Order: sequence, then C-alpha cells, then structure tokens
Amino acid sequence: METAPKPGRGDPPKKDKPQAKRKKPRRYWEEEPTPSAAGASPGPPRKKARTGEPRPPRSQSARIAQKPRFSKKPPIPKNASDWKKPQRTLSGAQDPFPGPVPAPLEVARKFCRIDKSKKLPHSKPKTQSQLEKAEAQEEEASVRAARAELLLAEEPGFLVGEDGEDTAKILQTDIVEAVDISSAAKHFDLNLRQFGPYRLNYSRTGRHLALGGRRGHVAALDWVTKKLMCEINVTEAVRDIHFLHSEALLAVAQNRWLYIYDNQGIELHCIRRCDRVTRLEFLPFHFLLATASETGFLTYLDVSVGKIVTALNARAGRLNVMAQNPYNAVIHLGHSNGTVSLWSPAMKEPLAKILCHRGGVRAVGVDSTGTYMATSGLDHQLKIFDLRGTFQPLSSRTLPQGAGHLAFSQRGLLVAGMGDVVNIWAGQGKGSPPSLEQPYLTHRLSGNVHGLQFCPFEDVLGVGHSGGITSMLVPGAAEPNFDGLESNPYRSRKQRQEWEVKALLEKVPAELICLDPRALAEVDVTTLEQQKKERIERLGYDPDAKAAFQPKAKQKGRSSTASLVKRKKKVMDQEHRDKVRQSLEQQQKKKQDKAKPGAHPSALDRFVR
Repeated sequence: METAPKPGRGDPPKKDKPQAKRKKPRRYWEEEPTPSAAGASPGPPRKKARTGEPRPPRSQSARIAQKPRFSKKPPIPKNASDWKKPQRTLSGAQDPFPGPVPAPLEVARKFCRIDKSKKLPHSKPKTQSQLEKAEAQEEEASVRAARAELLLAEEPGFLVGEDGEDTAKILQTDIVEAVDISSAAKHFDLNLRQFGPYRLNYSRTGRHLALGGRRGHVAALDWVTKKLMCEINVTEAVRDIHFLHSEALLAVAQNRWLYIYDNQGIELHCIRRCDRVTRLEFLPFHFLLATASETGFLTYLDVSVGKIVTALNARAGRLNVMAQNPYNAVIHLGHSNGTVSLWSPAMKEPLAKILCHRGGVRAVGVDSTGTYMATSGLDHQLKIFDLRGTFQPLSSRTLPQGAGHLAFSQRGLLVAGMGDVVNIWAGQGKGSPPSLEQPYLTHRLSGNVHGLQFCPFEDVLGVGHSGGITSMLVPGAAEPNFDGLESNPYRSRKQRQEWEVKALLEKVPAELICLDPRALAEVDVTTLEQQKKERIERLGYDPDAKAAFQPKAKQKGRSSTASLVKRKKKVMDQEHRDKVRQSLEQQQKKKQDKAKPGAHPSALDRFVR
C-alpha cells in the first residue's frame, strides 16, 4: 500500500526564495551586537575568509616567553593599582567599587612585621626574588588583618570616676550594681575555710577554673555556668595546681610527687622524678611543664611524650618563686639573695641574672608582651624592670607591706596581693608599663592572699585566699576579642580534639627557647665565619676562593651528564693536588729555615760583629 509523500519532505528548495538561517538567541550575559554599518541588519559577526598566504612561523623566543595557562602560585599584587578590574558579571552589571577594599594606613602599620628601614642584602637573583615575594606576602597579610579589624565588634572596658572621683574607692558592690546581669554573675565568693588556703588557675580559653586547697581539696569547674567537672580530696597537701594544654588534663603538685588528673578526677600519672614540687608553669607552644622544687632543681617535662627534657640545678636553695615570660617562654626564678635568674632548657646556666632587691625576692610577674617584669622583695619594694636588653628598673614604690603575689593582665594591668588587700595599678594601655603612683582598684578580702590570676578574655580577677575563692570584676583587664582558631571558649569536644592534633603538629622544640625569638630568623655571622675559618684550616686551602669550573658544551654527544661530571671532578682533583703540593712545599721550607744554624737566638750572639 503506497502512502502519499508529506509536503516539503523531498521537494528541492525554491531558487527565488533563499533559505533564512535561524537566529541564535542572545543570552542575558552577552552584550548586544552593534551593527557594522548604517542599515545593516544585526547578526553574528562573519568570519574572515582564509587566504592562500601561509601563516608566519612562531619564533622560539616567543614560545619560551609564553606563560602557562595555570600558574602554580597566584601572583600577589604589591600595590592597589596592580589589581585587575573585575569583569562584567553574569547579570551584566559592573562593580561600582572596583578593586580591593582600602585599608587605613595607620591600622596596617600596627599589623606590619617588616622593618622597611633595613634594605635587603645583596644576594643572588633567586634569593632576592624569594625575599621580595616574602615581603609582598607579609605586606598583604598586614593589609588583610587591617581590613578584618572592622569585624572585631567588642571594645575593652574601662572605669572612670565622676568629677575627679578616685576609682580606688569604688567598691565591688558598686561595680556589680552598675553592670548588666551576665557580668554581675561573674562576681562571686566561695566560702571554703575548711580546706584553705587555696591556689587557683584558669585554662587558656578562660572558661574553666581549677582550685587546690592546702588540705587536699582539688576541684575543677566551668566557672561561667558554675557547673562542677570534678571534685576530689587527695588526702595530702596541695602546693600548686595548673591546667595543661587543655581543660581535660590537670597537674597537681602534691606534698611528695607530681600527679596528673583528667577532668573527671581520675589519676592518670604519678611522676616520681618531680618530687617536692612547690610551683608549676606550663609552656603551651612547647608542651613543657616546668616545675620548681625544694631541692633547688628546675625540671622540664614534655607532656606530649611523657619524658623529662632536662633538670637544671639553680644552686640557689629552695625555689618557691617562679613565673614565665609568655613572649619567649623563658622561666624567671626568684632567689633569697635578691636576684632573678632567667632560664632556658637549652642552657645549663642561666641566660641572665638581675639584682632586683636588697633582700629576698617574694614574687615575680611578666606582662604578656614580654617587655616588663614586676618584682617584690622583703625590703617592701615593688619594682618594674625593662626586659628589652637593658634590665634596668623603670619605676619603684615602697609598700606598707611587701607584696607576696604579683600578676599581669592581658592589657597590662598589674595586681599585687599584700596580706588580705589586693591593689591593682593601670597604665596607658597595652604595651606600656603600669603607673605605680595611684592604684586603679583596691579590694579587701576575708583572708590572706595565696594565689592571683587574671582570667583570659574576661574582665575578672581570681583570688585564692585562706577563706576560699573570690572572683573580682576589673574593667579593662582582658582582651575583648579572642581568636576562635586558637583559644575558643565556646568550642565543642570535637573542636578541642582537632585543635590538639594541630597544636601537636606545630609544637616548637625546646631547644629554640631563647631571650630574643627574632634572632632565630637571622644569620649568625660570627659562627658562620668561625666555621669557615676552621674549614680552611682543616683542608689547607679555601675551597670558595675560586669560582667553580664550568665545562663547555661539546658536540656529537660528548656533553652528557656523566662526561660533564667526570670533567668537573678531574679539574677539581688537579686543583686539589696543586694546592696540597704548595702547602707541603711551604711546610718543608719552614722546617728547613728552622734547621739552619743560627736560626735560634743564643747568648753568644751579642759578641758577633
């Protein structure tokens, strides 16, 4: 059965009516084509017709100069004018503010770590390019930090009296009534006279508090929510207590040995090599627990592997005054002869000794920038020292009672515990020494002070005394903003575990602890010259005096890698033989000169005419 053909299926196209091409629809991100001439119909641009002329060959230099499509390292623009302007977006609109966000120059200088007054040393081109690239990266990092400062919404607090009122006369009850409810809840007193006096310590995040009583009471709690983590009685005198790298581990210096507990109060370790411990300090970036003992030994324990790094004999009797410098991790020890010694686990002798008082040293404290050190002694003197190489006293004050405990806050406030009174002095800001003329705040406790510490990232001062624990409100004491990747008070258990792994991978070796950490990035020119001199004496010649031999390229496959190495080695051996031969001839000549008669002076030489 035949079917009728469909119309237009097999018919040839008509000649008088040309077939029109379908117009390609324009996307919304494409620009409208402009007509090439007046009256021309819009349409896609036609391709140029190819001609029979051959394409000129590309030169070899042009191939070498061509950059790859994807670079391994993205180029870092040095100036704001080097940034490329953004291209047209999908919607067709352009950015009304092209380029990077301008950063304030003064803020960028605050974060800048490059000293542009020092010129780059003359070096090889490759090293010079690496130094320039590193300088550009540091400059870009400072600009980004200056832009990100806008996101820090919190500002440090302060306390100002009305009409010239002395802030030292403002009571804690007045401050509690003036602040909000959440801040007022941070002021509390724990009445624990049965097991006192108490030592206390805050965790690095400032969220947890550990306290230890002289009569064996040990407890750890979340002091913000008042949730108790653990509470035990070790039935032994507790001399000091300290958190380790996180709130999950706790070091307790008991009467005889050092013990490690977890946050549930379970005993994990008993370290018998650290006996008669009086004070504890933990170095968080090195994972080192420093202990001072009655026997006069300063011991460093690596808590990541559980081994003793070193035990140093201070040769100064009982050690019961210790503080750490947060800037360079150097331990400061106070002695009964009025001196303060600075120690590093890499040295058997102290890095420096400072004569501070005419009597014994009672307390030592170092600020967070590592610039100033406060000491108090039996001569009732409170002194501020400059640690930037001079070790000279900047200011001093005579107290009616000698301060038995000292501590610095994150923003440079200094607190001193004298009997049952706590005095706080403030300075011009962070990085400036506190002024000892007039106290900033004063508070009287219900017992004698036995421990002081400012809470990190909170305007709170924790005081351990014979009657228990007191939490004071000190406006302007702490940093208002915290680094969520380093010390996050609100981190979960999983975040804490990930942070521990990262911190262990970035652990700083104990051998790098020194007075000036910036010296680690510099070249030790003296040692380098001494090593070069010893090498010349050992070899008998200077191997760097002459440029190395570079063989010329030869034809017909005679410039292979093996032949080049052989030719280099042959020339080097010949030069070495020549230099050794010259040195031997010089030695023989010296021996012959010594063997000649009359070479040595004689008593009869004065009669020779």
